[in-house]
Amino acid sequence: MFVVNVEGAIHRNGKWLLILRNEKEYAGGSLSLVGGKCEIEGVSSDILERTLRREILEEVGIEVEDLRYVNSSSFVTESGINVIDIVFLCQHKLGEPYAKSKEEVDEVIWMTTDEILAHTNLPAFLKENIRLADKMLQDNMNLKH
Repeated sequence: MFVVNVEGAIHRNGKWLLILRNEKEYAGGSLSLVGGKCEIEGVSSDILERTLRREILEEVGIEVEDLRYVNSSSFVTESGINVIDIVFLCQHKLGEPYAKSKEEVDEVIWMTTDEILAHTNLPAFLKENIRLADKMLQDNMNLKH
C-alpha cells in the first residue's frame, strides 16, 4: 500500500512559495513545497485537488487556483512507508502566506527558480519539480504571446 501525498508549486510574482518544515515533522528542518497526505474518503472525486487546497489553507493560510499536474514520483520514507507524491502547479489566489500550522511549518520563504536551482542544500527532487513547473509556466506564457 502507498500513502498518497500532494504538493503545490505555488507561483506568484516570479517566485515560488517554500516552507521550512518543523523539526518534529517528516523531513524536519528542510525546505519543501506545501502539501500533505490524502485521507481515506471512500467514493469521491477530485481528491488530489481538494486535498491540496485543504493542506495549503491549513499550513500557510492561502487559497490557490488553476491547479495543473506537473509530476509524480514515489519514494520510501526512513521508516519504510511507500509514498506516491504528486506535484501540481498552482497560482496564488487569495491571502498572504504565513506559518499558520506551527506544528508543521516554521517559516514561509519565497524564492526564484534560479535561487532554488542554485541552492546547495535543497534535494534534487525539489529542484526537478520546480524546474518542471517553471517550464510549464514559461510554455504557457509563450502560448499567450
